[in-house]
Amino acid sequence: MPGRDLISRATRRAFRDLAAGFLLRDIDGAWQDEGFAPTGEPDQEQGERRSRFKEYEDSVLWADHDHVTRALRVFETMLSGFEEELPVLLRAKLERDGWTITEQRRIVPVQGSPAAPASLAHLTDPSVILEHFDRIARSLPDHPREAIGAAKELIESTAKVVLVELGEPVDERNDDLPGLISRAQRALHLHPASAAPGPDGSDAVKKILGGLTSAAVGVAELRNRGYGTGHGPAQAPVGLRPRHAYLAVGAARTWCQLILDTLADPEAPWQRGKQP
Repeated sequence: MPGRDLISRATRRAFRDLAAGFLLRDIDGAWQDEGFAPTGEPDQEQGERRSRFKEYEDSVLWADHDHVTRALRVFETMLSGFEEELPVLLRAKLERDGWTITEQRRIVPVQGSPAAPASLAHLTDPSVILEHFDRIARSLPDHPREAIGAAKELIESTAKVVLVELGEPVDERNDDLPGLISRAQRALHLHPASAAPGPDGSDAVKKILGGLTSAAVGVAELRNRGYGTGHGPAQAPVGLRPRHAYLAVGAARTWCQLILDTLADPEAPWQRGKQP
C-alpha cells in the first residue's frame, strides 16, 4: 500500500497560486535545481505559470520522503523570492500537514527537532552541517531511518569540518568515523586520554567525554546495522521506533555542540598551544 502524501493537494495548490506571480524561468530554475523535470503532460490549470508549476508538481512522489524534502526546498526558494506578506491560508494549510514556516522562511516540522548550536556561526562554511540539521528536522518523528542516517552524517561532517578548520588533513575516502571522532577530540583537547588540566581534565569530565565518544560511535554503528539510511538493507528493520531516532539525534547533537562550542571558545585549553 502506498503511503499517505506528506504534502496535501490543498497545500500544493496554494503554492501553485503563489507561482502565478513568478517568472517562468524562475519556476523552472527552482524545480530543476532540485533535480525535477516537467512531465510534459497537459493539465487543466489556468495560466501559463500555474500550468508550468503543475507539470513539475506532478513529477513529485508526494509520499516519498526524499522527493518531498527536495520539493520543500523548491517551496522555500519561492517563499524567499516572495516579497509580500505570506498568505495566511498558505501557512494554515502547511500547518495542517504538520509543517510551519520560520522567520527565515524555512519550512520545518511543527513538532520541531534539536536546533543547530549557535557556535556553528563561527565556522568558515557551516552549510554542510546545517544541511544535516535540516534533514533531521524533516525526518522526525515519522522517518526514524532517515533521522538516524542524518545523525551519523552530522557527526562525520562536524569532525571533518573542525579538522579542516584546524588545518588538519582529511582523507574523504579512507578516514573511518571512529578515527575522525578521536582525531577531532584530540585536536581540541577533549579526548579522555589527553584532556587538559582544569575542569576538562577532571575525572568527572573524562568519564563524560568517554561516554560521549562511545555514544557518537554508537550512532554510526546503529546506522551501519541497517537502522539508518546510507546502506541498502535486504529488508526494512523490524521494531525501529521514533524513540530510537531521538536517541541517536540527541547523542549526535550533544557531540556536535561540544565540538563546535569548544572550537569557538577563545579560552578553551586547545587555544593555548596556538601560534600567535
